[in-house]
Amino acid sequence: MPNKRSQPNYLKPTSGLLNVGCGRRYDRRWVNLDLASRDASVVQYDINQGIPFPDGSFDAVYHSHVLEHLKPDQGAQLLQECFRVLAPGGVLRIVVPDLETIARLYLQKHEQAWSGDEHAAVDYNWMKMELLDQLVRDQSGGRMGPYMASSEIRNSEFVRQRVGDEFSLCQASTEIKTVRKPSLMLRFRGATRAFRERWARRCVRWLLGRKKAAALREGLFRGQGEIHRWMYDRYSLRQLCREFGFENFKVCSAFESRIEDYVQYQLDADQESIRKPDSLFVECVKPMAVVVDQAPNRSTPADTAMVSTKVA
Repeated sequence: MPNKRSQPNYLKPTSGLLNVGCGRRYDRRWVNLDLASRDASVVQYDINQGIPFPDGSFDAVYHSHVLEHLKPDQGAQLLQECFRVLAPGGVLRIVVPDLETIARLYLQKHEQAWSGDEHAAVDYNWMKMELLDQLVRDQSGGRMGPYMASSEIRNSEFVRQRVGDEFSLCQASTEIKTVRKPSLMLRFRGATRAFRERWARRCVRWLLGRKKAAALREGLFRGQGEIHRWMYDRYSLRQLCREFGFENFKVCSAFESRIEDYVQYQLDADQESIRKPDSLFVECVKPMAVVVDQAPNRSTPADTAMVSTKVA
């Protein structure tokens, strides 16, 4: 992600709250960024180019199920950008799949299945998919999508408890698409890219054969952002946040936050249910002692004073 010197045309924030990679979950009282805009309140932007706002623009930055889709170095750059755009004392809230819980459940179900528990064996097969599928899949949905969409699924309640909203979407088989019609320029770029990719596959197939053409198709799919490129647990995420000068790292529930009135935005949960129950919810704080335009880099994490913040 480029630094501010290579990104001079910053947008003007309309709120002190920023939702990065918002997807289907956003609130119009926030500034929302996503690669595809689903609403007039969502700014269409590729966060691989950085975060397009000035230093110290926000009191809170939030991103949910974004970090794991980035390579580790890209994820580190995203956290550095989050640090930059936060005001001193600002809160960073991160939501990712919880590798620790996934691993524990995998081992638990494995042991039970090994002992002859047939019900646990069904859950074990799901946990193995949950652990691996989005890391290795070569087509949209992988193995998890068809499994959740099947009318013959044997452990639907267990899977629903694990993935929440995603299960309902797959069971419905059709997701209502509310993505705004892209601009003429974006449509032209998309059509041009599709044309070039189609001819590239044909040329590779002609020159190198079917297997190499299939490898190219897989590579193009894996570059679209659906797969997981890394996984995090509470320890590794705390270490990463500390590298960039964040402090007061805390593991939260979906219903608690240092962000004022956070629950009302219903980003992680509605009044009763958690949208992505397989998640790890954490928060950390940009120290008050940091000068806004001096975000630390990976080699020189800052020594900063502790900040007390009110939990909503």
